[in-house]
Amino acid sequence: MTAPDPTTINRLYGRSSGHKLRASQAALVENLLPQIAVPDDGELTATRLFGDGRPLHLEIGFGAGEHLAYRADLLPDHGFIGCEPFLNGVATALGRVRDQHLANVRIHMGDAIEVLRRLPDASLSFAYLLHPDPWPKARHAKRRMVNDGPLDLIASKLREGGELRIATDHPVYLDWMLMVMARHAEDFEWLVTGPADWQGYPGGWPETRYAAKARREGRAPHQFRYRRTGSSLSNRPPLSPSSSR
Repeated sequence: MTAPDPTTINRLYGRSSGHKLRASQAALVENLLPQIAVPDDGELTATRLFGDGRPLHLEIGFGAGEHLAYRADLLPDHGFIGCEPFLNGVATALGRVRDQHLANVRIHMGDAIEVLRRLPDASLSFAYLLHPDPWPKARHAKRRMVNDGPLDLIASKLREGGELRIATDHPVYLDWMLMVMARHAEDFEWLVTGPADWQGYPGGWPETRYAAKARREGRAPHQFRYRRTGSSLSNRPPLSPSSSR
């Protein structure tokens, strides 16, 4: 029997909203979000979303949208899909889209799994999962996005050579992620040569507020890059980020 995970439990956990939106934020949700929202049904191709066959990026749980906006501004000829169920985060991200004049962003306020299922296979160039909720209690492990079901789905949507980027500052999630990703070595090649690769940031990957907060509180953020291979080859060296926190 397959263990439950976000692809099978079919529900979101956690808050969907926090403090009351300011009037300007509420206006963005009312007026801008409908203009750039991911369509409610049908296949999600680059042509449908952006009018051409540009490379697609998907961010799963974009928080306040600083990474999403940074990447979209850096790569204006690419298309970015951001998924976030938290209303306040969506409102903040909409402000960034407006202020940075980002025409290459589409937003889904809801479950990223729904969007992933509607993307054509091998259509993504990048997928991002940065500082997801760690759900540290063992009984909540099924809620973690790094699980077999979501990874199989992400692998099917990434083109060969596409990249999955994961970040976490939580020791429980770090160990869990390494264990689960090891089971998917045939699909994902860990792009690493040594500790500097998971302790630092490659070009074009800004530090988010979650990572900055972790550093202030004494936790080390860890960053990981995986290439979609479709082969059984793995580049995992005999190194362990767990021992270098």
